[in-house]
Order: sequence, then structure tokens, then C-alpha cells
Amino acid sequence: METRLASANKELFISADRPTTLIGERINPTGKKKLAAALQSGVYDEIVRREAREQVAAGAHMLDVNVGAGGVDEVALLPEVVKTVMDEVDVPLCIDSGNPYAIEAALKVYKGKPLINSVRGEGHSLQTVLPLVKEYGAAVIVLPLDQKGIPNNAEDRMQIADRIVEQCVKTGIPLEDIVIDCLALSVGVDSNAGLVTLETIKRVKENYGVNITLGASNISFSLPGREAVNDAFLSMAIAAGVTCPVVNAAKARKCAQATDLLLGRDKFALRYIKYYRQNKELF
Repeated sequence: METRLASANKELFISADRPTTLIGERINPTGKKKLAAALQSGVYDEIVRREAREQVAAGAHMLDVNVGAGGVDEVALLPEVVKTVMDEVDVPLCIDSGNPYAIEAALKVYKGKPLINSVRGEGHSLQTVLPLVKEYGAAVIVLPLDQKGIPNNAEDRMQIADRIVEQCVKTGIPLEDIVIDCLALSVGVDSNAGLVTLETIKRVKENYGVNITLGASNISFSLPGREAVNDAFLSMAIAAGVTCPVVNAAKARKCAQATDLLLGRDKFALRYIKYYRQNKELF
């Protein structure tokens, strides 16, 4: 199944038959003190532009934009940051907020077809986010969690995903505009967390065939040597069915390129060899 997204001048197609799409994660203040402080002070232009440029240069095909720092008026700030990013780079954006009013404000200024991050399996989220997806012709990330939190098994996650997908279809959102986040949690907290996520990925792929995302680096929170864990998990997740992970492109691209090669998505290894020649210092 193919999901089409777009910036003002560029289209992006995501599917299991294409190379892995990397969604750049860096414009998000979670765990980033300098970015959070910049957003809180309103003096964010330089750092946001730099992050956007560097992520695209590192291989991100689209960028996630989140301004959820403490004390920030997301409704006012999110559309302004979205405009700043659009002015700096020409890639599709993922509009990321838990505030539907902020999402709507950003949708009003967005040029193209964005991805909305995200809708959850609880009433308020479904009732407020899905109508925006339909009205603005966007695509949407589905989170299989509800008011009870994130289930610790694939079966319960799928039950929530089923409910959300059913509601999406009732709202008039086509399956190709639904991307499911199978929710990576830290194996440092629960040693079975990776297995649960991988099983959820496989079930989503089998049941719906839609595109699949996740915050790949979540798997290694609280652990030392995080990059080794992240790379191993990302490769396994892509093989299982993830098509558009949210990652730090500078660190994840090498793993994604090698995994695509091994999955037969890189004829004669042309993309991998080109990447190697341009980035020998990373090998």
C-alpha cells in the first residue's frame, strides 16, 4: 500500500516496495534542553533552521515538527515553526502535537499534504483529530493506546488499532492515508518490549498492509551503548514491516541503507555504494 505525502514542491511516496523512508526526529524539545529553551523564549529561528537543514542533509526524507515544551502556547507556536521549517527545506512534514487546536493551526499554514502525528484510541482524540485529517486531506499516524495507556501485548494493541482504523474508515479516511505506530518501549524496563513491538508490526502488516512507523530509539532508553541496540532493533523492525521510522537520520541512515540492501530493495547495491562513497568516515 502506498501513502502519498507532499511539501509545496515535492512528493514523497511511502510503501514496502520502496526504500525505507526516514522521518527526522530532531525538531522535538523532548530531551533537548537547548531547543526547549529556544522555543520557550521565542528565539528559535536559528536552531530550528539548522536542525532542519542538517536532518535533510543527513538523509531524512521528511521531518517531524513538535514544539511541546513546558509553558509553550502550541496553538500559536506550532504553525510559526512549521512555516520556518517549510521556508528552510522542501520536504514533507509530520505535524506532531497532542493538541488538536495546534494541529489545526498548523494545517492552515501547511503547503502540501502532511502527516499528522497522531490519533489515539480514546474518544476525545478520535472526535477532534480525525475530522481534521479528513477536512485537510492529510495522512495520520495511529497510536494503539487509549485512556488505559499502552498495552503490554500485541493482541491488545491490535484491538485498539482495529477500533481506530474502523473509525478512520467511517470518517472517510482511506487506508492508504493511515500509518500505524506500533509503539517501541524500552527493553531496559521490560525485556519483552521489543518482541511485543515486532509482533505488533507483523500483525499490522498482515491485517492491513498499511505503512508502519515507530520511534525507533525509544527501544534503548536507560541503556548504555544505545546506538548498538537502536541499529539492531531498527533492522529487525524494517524487516518485519516498518516503512517509515522516526529516527535521527544522521545515526540511522547507514543501518537503514544496509537493511534495504539485504531485503532486495537496492538493485546491484547502487544506493548503498553511493552512500558509502559519500560517507566513508562513518564506516
